[in-house]
Amino acid sequence: MESLVSVVSRQYQALSPAELLAVLLAVGYLLLAIRQNIWCWFCAAISTAIFVTLFLQAKLYMESLLNIFYFAMALYGWYIWYFGRVGNAELPVSVWSRSIHAVALLVIAAISLTTGYLLDRFTDAAFPYIDSMTTWAAVWATFLVTRKVLENWWYWLVIDAMSVIIYWARDLQLTSLLFVIYVVLVPVGLVSWTRSYREDKRAVPVVP
Repeated sequence: MESLVSVVSRQYQALSPAELLAVLLAVGYLLLAIRQNIWCWFCAAISTAIFVTLFLQAKLYMESLLNIFYFAMALYGWYIWYFGRVGNAELPVSVWSRSIHAVALLVIAAISLTTGYLLDRFTDAAFPYIDSMTTWAAVWATFLVTRKVLENWWYWLVIDAMSVIIYWARDLQLTSLLFVIYVVLVPVGLVSWTRSYREDKRAVPVVP
């Protein structure tokens, strides 16, 4: 049986310059997002445009569609982060209520079951239901990132962990390892944004 190192090495050597750039920019996006740096959206726009083709070739149609959405959200995210500033202060991190997330999860489940069935019935999609669930959850989580909602990191932790399994099963070991890096970095982002949220709350003056 071929070793993991051999598989990853072979896939790395088979990468086109564009695919390698997409991987590097994807990591760059997350690192910059953790630091709340607006340039994360530039990295996201370029990497997602490249990944659209990669996922189409792997027959992960929902993932490909998702990356088209990511590209649009990268533009939207830059707009919100840039014009949402107050003076020299960045757009602050916010927290949304549990009821909002509960409704979002119910909607995600309903849409995932519907699209999963359609993909299973009418296409040769590899993992129709899991692919659908991660896709719609990622749509919501990406929107939360653009609005700097703290809870986005919890969604990404689950999405990225499931993506590791999906890509590995589709012989995309290098992409799978990329998502392993994401899983490791997500808690860093959660801690960083939580600290920022608490600092912003302490900085708000109390009116007697």
